[in-house]
Amino acid sequence: MDRKKARKIIVPVLLAAIIAGAVFYFQKEEKQPSDHLVLYGNIDIRQIQLAFHDTGRIIALHVQEGARVKAGELVGEMDPYRYQAEVKRLEAELEMQKWVVAKLHAGSRPQEIEEARARVAADEALVKDAQKTYDRVRKLARTKYVPKQKLDDATAALKAAKEKLKADQQALDLALIGPRKEDIAAAEAKLKSIAASLDLARRKLADTKLYAPSSGIIQDRIMEPGDIAFPQTPVFTLALDNPMWVRAYVPEPMLGKVKEGMLAEITTDSYPGKTYRGWIGYISPTAEFTPKNVETPELRTRLVYQVRVYICNSLGELRLGMPATVTIKTNQKVESGDFSRDAMCPGNNST
Repeated sequence: MDRKKARKIIVPVLLAAIIAGAVFYFQKEEKQPSDHLVLYGNIDIRQIQLAFHDTGRIIALHVQEGARVKAGELVGEMDPYRYQAEVKRLEAELEMQKWVVAKLHAGSRPQEIEEARARVAADEALVKDAQKTYDRVRKLARTKYVPKQKLDDATAALKAAKEKLKADQQALDLALIGPRKEDIAAAEAKLKSIAASLDLARRKLADTKLYAPSSGIIQDRIMEPGDIAFPQTPVFTLALDNPMWVRAYVPEPMLGKVKEGMLAEITTDSYPGKTYRGWIGYISPTAEFTPKNVETPELRTRLVYQVRVYICNSLGELRLGMPATVTIKTNQKVESGDFSRDAMCPGNNST
């Protein structure tokens, strides 16, 4: 009789407890905000492979793995001797060609012209003398007072004098006219060619120094001093921590609720209770299947779209590959504005 009474009491109590738990559970579920979208992803950054532009022996590397570098900072040097010698050779060749072009533009000097005129005058006198000698010998040859050989010699001397006069007269004409336009153009073209070669040689000399193209952290130091550098072989791997973003995936049914420029809050397991400011900076135009490494309660076979949620990391706490949770209020209004990192991350924006 006592057991029956106990059952009558316990069963209603258990039922009441189950009903109360169910009510509490559903009330709790109803209190979950419906205007929040939660995404799961990983911290992502870009990487750069730093390499020398030409071939040579590395003589110095100025940074180690883990070092933070600034844009334009010198990180490595290659032996510059061969490139310096080439620059000096071309500088001398360029200087010599400049004088050649200047000489052609200046034309003949007055002294050269006077010298050419004097030669022409002397040639004219020789022609007159040779002509007189020829005339006398010719008259004597007719009366046979001189042998025929004398006449032949006088004829040859007159002809030689006239040819010399003709050649020196042409030389005088050229001196008066100056260099040909084609010769000047060819000399100027050669000058430009040497100047271009010199610019290239100076660039190759400058490329013996390796500079960081952007600010970041040296992730890998692949080569060492003494190694031969090639353009195809990287010396350092540089991790760019600006910009930094969370690579996450939005299910296709939720795609219409997110827009570029929406603000977001990011949390990580490494810093519990700490929230980082972020914003949606990119939404992929193409769909893909959910990556296997993305933990989400949704079905993995569902189509998703990759999004980049850029994040403020002024304290340098976030690292590549770190899991992160992104919370986005889907009812927020997005207005056009500046969504650059400098505008979105003034000072220390992590809380």
